[in-house]
Amino acid sequence: MAHKSDFQFSIREYKPSDKHGVMSLFCHGILEHVYPAFFKAITNPDHVGIALSISMAGYVLGGSSYFQALLFGSLWAGLIYYCCHDIYDSYMMGRLSTDMADIAANYLEIPSNGFWVAEANVNGQAKVVGMVAVIGKRQEEEEERFDDLNRGGNSTEFAQDASDGSYAQMSHIVVGFAWRRRNLGSQLTRKALDFCKEQGFSRLVIDLSSPQTAAISMCQKLGFVQMALHSNTHANPWFSKVARINVMQMEKLI
Repeated sequence: MAHKSDFQFSIREYKPSDKHGVMSLFCHGILEHVYPAFFKAITNPDHVGIALSISMAGYVLGGSSYFQALLFGSLWAGLIYYCCHDIYDSYMMGRLSTDMADIAANYLEIPSNGFWVAEANVNGQAKVVGMVAVIGKRQEEEEERFDDLNRGGNSTEFAQDASDGSYAQMSHIVVGFAWRRRNLGSQLTRKALDFCKEQGFSRLVIDLSSPQTAAISMCQKLGFVQMALHSNTHANPWFSKVARINVMQMEKLI
């Protein structure tokens, strides 16, 4: 599979020998969202107003001290950055200790799951430059989860998933920075869609955080539509509010 004269890649199933490259790509791919999230949050009109108010308070409390004003404003900016970093870092660490801890066992050994890498030839050596994963959600599994939620009295959020049949969740779609804008992300997503068709899934779902504008745009071009928007980042709820990060659930019918 080739794209452009100076860039050739192939998409294949993950192999244990890919582990180092995949882990490095995954960690960089997650943490790179921290700065866009921070700049988006710090320029939010509400946060700008808070920053000005805090800086003014520092100026007054410091006896007309510009240094104190700058210090107070910097502390507010530091808090926003910390919240943004914690959200993505906690997500990354959580996945590294669960499904990413043993990719072969959690993906390759389960027929309804899949994990693929994009491999490119770089200076005569094969290098992992992209990745994508799919976890299948069979109907019987969703019915069990739906029953558990019913017993817990909180069934509204997942009622549709339980009744619509089998579907799949796409995650870990990452393309190395130097290999972007070459249609590789779309190719990886199509690979996931083809797998879902083979498995008989009715739809493919993906969760994206609001700073992931490029990924959101790519999914929209491929026919994904927004189904839900929430602020549950699995981090401290107050961190999500300070960081102004939302999670967009998108899906494509197959």
